[in-house]
Amino acid sequence: MKKPSHCSITQIKRSDMPSLVMLIGISSVLLLSACTTPRTTPATVIDRTRPESSTATANIPTPPGYYRVKRGDTVLRIALDHGQSYRDVVRWNNLSDPNLIEVDQLLLVRPPANAMTVKPLTSAATTPAPQKMAEQRTAEPAVEAKAESAKPDANAPGIRLSWPAKGKVVEDFIDGKNKGIDIAGKLGDPIQAAGDGRVVYAGNSLRGYGNLVIVKHDNTYLTAYAHNRNLLVKEGDAVRKGQKIAEMGDTDANSVRLHFELRVNGKPVDPLPFLQ
Repeated sequence: MKKPSHCSITQIKRSDMPSLVMLIGISSVLLLSACTTPRTTPATVIDRTRPESSTATANIPTPPGYYRVKRGDTVLRIALDHGQSYRDVVRWNNLSDPNLIEVDQLLLVRPPANAMTVKPLTSAATTPAPQKMAEQRTAEPAVEAKAESAKPDANAPGIRLSWPAKGKVVEDFIDGKNKGIDIAGKLGDPIQAAGDGRVVYAGNSLRGYGNLVIVKHDNTYLTAYAHNRNLLVKEGDAVRKGQKIAEMGDTDANSVRLHFELRVNGKPVDPLPFLQ
């Protein structure tokens, strides 16, 4: 047998050179990639509120008349929960953009001294006529004596409301679950104001309520009418008890219905005892 010549060995080594170069290149790439973190996912949103500062803020009591903003809040929701017009809340806090509020921000939810507020409609029936003032003065002692002998009914409602729609109550008020009652009906059925007042909101910006009307009756009572098809009033309108303010619909609802709420100082209560 003939031994392979040096020339043939050299040729074999040269033929293997591309493979060796390729292996060295792949090894270098793998080594570099092992030392580098790839950017395969998009950057996440960073919460700039530090945990220690949030804890410190949570321990600070909220001053009377103020509300501390929580995640997911809106000015409209805050105003509704405190029985105020959201425009008043915007004005009291000098908010240039009501959509830009921050977590832990303090918002004034009670009118400051000498503040202008949205005035509710005062019924003429509650204002005595001047010519009857003398008659009322002569009757005052008898009325006071009768009031002293009568015991006040703590459960008596402070406002009497009319039914806002005709239909069957399909969902009752449940504290913490359903903030009002739901009345079923037909598409386009009239929705009527439950009492005299002034419209402080008419729109569809509050999630879950659809086309919504909010009427402020006085500084204590406020009613809300949700899921309407059409709104027939606008913000600032004065309305009377029984006036048609909307048409029944199913916006943000799974069936045609009116969701009716009564708020007392912003707190939802069962409206049934107040309805005539």
